[in-house]
Amino acid sequence: MASLFSSFTKLPVTTVALIVVCTGSFIGPLGMASVNIAIPDLAAELQANAKMVSWIPTIFLLANVALMLPFGKLADNYGRKRIYSYGVMLNMLSSSMCALAFNIEWLLFWRFIQGAASAMIFGTGVAILTSVTPAEKRGFALGIAAACIYIGLTVAPAIGGWLTELWGWRSVFSFQVPLLFLLLMLIKLRLHGEWKNEQKTKFDWRGSGIFIVASTCLVFGLSQLPSLSGMVLLGMSLTAMALFVIHQSKRNQPLIRVQMFKESRVFSMSLTTSLLMYASNYPLTFLLSLYLQYVKGFSPSESGQIILMQALAMAFLAPMSGKLSDRVQPRLLATTGCCIVAAGFFVLSRMDIDTQAWYIGSSLLLIGIGFGLFSTPNNNAIMGAVHPSELGVASASLNLARTIGNLVGMSLVNLLVHHYIGDAQIVPEQYPALLQTVLVALNISFGCVVVACIISGFRGRESKPDTPSTTDEEKQPPS
Repeated sequence: MASLFSSFTKLPVTTVALIVVCTGSFIGPLGMASVNIAIPDLAAELQANAKMVSWIPTIFLLANVALMLPFGKLADNYGRKRIYSYGVMLNMLSSSMCALAFNIEWLLFWRFIQGAASAMIFGTGVAILTSVTPAEKRGFALGIAAACIYIGLTVAPAIGGWLTELWGWRSVFSFQVPLLFLLLMLIKLRLHGEWKNEQKTKFDWRGSGIFIVASTCLVFGLSQLPSLSGMVLLGMSLTAMALFVIHQSKRNQPLIRVQMFKESRVFSMSLTTSLLMYASNYPLTFLLSLYLQYVKGFSPSESGQIILMQALAMAFLAPMSGKLSDRVQPRLLATTGCCIVAAGFFVLSRMDIDTQAWYIGSSLLLIGIGFGLFSTPNNNAIMGAVHPSELGVASASLNLARTIGNLVGMSLVNLLVHHYIGDAQIVPEQYPALLQTVLVALNISFGCVVVACIISGFRGRESKPDTPSTTDEEKQPPS
């Protein structure tokens, strides 16, 4: 192990930073997605009802959405590596506590803390890469990190199932701890330097509180739709978000400068495109898992092999498209990817009860190719459109757009399930309703991607940003 760490002594800081961020990008999705496989065993041992179990992924998402932006600002002020390291340590602690859970309430509390740790890691990882990587190589670095996320999501179900069968559901949490410890040692021993603003700005606690209220109401509201309480909470979320924007526009030292969205059409429209693309893509695995196992009668492993086509294409193409975006306008690559995804959704939305597995797999391969072309160039455009002193906020905004897109997409699917199937069990008599739900959701996703294509195409031409500095000092953003 000592020889392994000593081998990093000769590596430049850009390479070490890439290894660190990629390792975190792999462990995070791996740990998050593998938990879903263990939920049935977990629920049985802790005697948790369906409502409590449904909060296991939701409360993680709540912490992510609510705390991503504040942690991004703290990273700009106090150091991106510091916040990232704290996130790794907090993830180690919360994973250990989840593995020791004696009731569902204890587990949910530490899942919230785990979500906060994830916000610290993913809200700063891209900012670290952008801080240390020259502009002409940034796209490739971001592509490698994105591929690690896709690989983590790809292997998570298999690893989660294997661990649960061999050592029980607690091992799904505990196996992350040694991996996170090694990552922390790598950061402490080999990632030298710190990247933050030259001058600290006063942290906007009031703005953070308003944003947390807006995010919390959004998550709870979407989870309770179409009930009246869900609609009221969404109204409260929109009101709080409007107050947040007004508050930020009047602050000399805001949590996020709302002027960023006006100053750069590339930044604002790229974030909007990202939200729409992730909203359309996130529910796809859930929908097709139901369709393939219920309507088509495939086993879980057979269904997983078909769905795997998309993730493999994304993991393969993300680094290539990222490297290409260092030479070609990211807008062109991202828009091309959006169009290919739209074509994939259109083809997939034509399926019926007799559709063959090869047809579904081919459609997913097309969507994976398009998303692989889209994601990294779009991220490159976002990070290249902001001032170096605001990279933490930009990184948090990027991940926030992705997370909210995932949340909105899944909430729309839940609404459709409630409308077409309701509380009925999915038995053969419900298969036509299930198929109708899937097709309507796919058509909505197709519409979202078409809008994303238009927005992406008209976002404007990206300017070449200044090469980021690897020193501790960075200039302040324009006033």
